[in-house]
Amino acid sequence: MTDRRALGPSGEYPGDFAGRLHAEYRPDPDGDADPGEIVWAWVPYEEDGSRGKDRPALIVGRDGAWLLGLPLTSKDHDRDAEQEARCGRFWVDIGTGPWDTLGRRSEIRVDRIVRLDPVAVRREGAVLPRPVFDTVTRAVQAHR
Repeated sequence: MTDRRALGPSGEYPGDFAGRLHAEYRPDPDGDADPGEIVWAWVPYEEDGSRGKDRPALIVGRDGAWLLGLPLTSKDHDRDAEQEARCGRFWVDIGTGPWDTLGRRSEIRVDRIVRLDPVAVRREGAVLPRPVFDTVTRAVQAHR
């Protein structure tokens, strides 16, 4: 089901971010989503931007009024890394953190930058340590 709050003022997802990423690291536990924080938000599906699901995402920057985020998963893609790479999907392990209440290890997808409506962000999950953030953003640059 589409969450219209997550689609922005036009009611449509403008598409994934394709520009050059100017990553920022400015976490601030003020209740707003900031670069360097993992938050929960409505993330559009890659194959159909009008649909999506609530999931964690690492905020890495901004594009106008939109936040730029990298989707997280608790699925282990190490065992199917070759297949994922053939499909153009690349993941970086970031370990565990308070964004996952079950304590599962997480991976961040580094080849897809989604636009997130700040209104659709529901809570801060954690601040990603700077060295891990830097590893992730270097991987983003390598796969774009």
